[in-house]
Amino acid sequence: MKEDRYEIRLSGSGGQGIITAAVILAEAAAIYEDKFVCQTQSYGPEARGGKSKAEVVISDCEIDYPKVIKLDMLLAMNQTACDSYFYNFKPNGLLLVDSTLVKQIPTSRVVSLPFTRLAREAAGKEFVANVVALGAIAHFCPVITQKNMEHALLARVPKGTKGMNRKAFKAGVKAAQEIQLDLLPRSIISAEVEEV
Repeated sequence: MKEDRYEIRLSGSGGQGIITAAVILAEAAAIYEDKFVCQTQSYGPEARGGKSKAEVVISDCEIDYPKVIKLDMLLAMNQTACDSYFYNFKPNGLLLVDSTLVKQIPTSRVVSLPFTRLAREAAGKEFVANVVALGAIAHFCPVITQKNMEHALLARVPKGTKGMNRKAFKAGVKAAQEIQLDLLPRSIISAEVEEV
């Protein structure tokens, strides 16, 4: 039986733009890919520093249950998020981590990229690390194209920040393109990417 759901969880800390990234991801799937989408979120009472999680369920059919059942992809932007939100993971799921902040990895199905460092180098601002991560997600997610993720991103970002966000997104795509998942399907995949 063909599965009709693709489930992504994005996680990190308050202030890392996790919920914004999830909204952009959901809009890319719903508006630009014409899919059914459900996006949920939860975060601690702290404005910054508390745990933050957002889930996006994408389907070609109507979604009857809005939460993740079996996770296809998890983005963990720090170690606490990785430790807290790595559950309901499919055997062939993919964990994306910020290698700048995540050192202990619970699976061999992982792509480790320095999202925070790439944000600083490509766009001059660490706070767009979530956008770098969206670039990597766009490369690895089979149900959303890079082009449509970029459209959704640029439609959502504040006026005057499109150039910075485009650079951050492209840096994430480029870093992800250097990873060959099919060559090393059961290995920890890490890339210390050259300056962009």
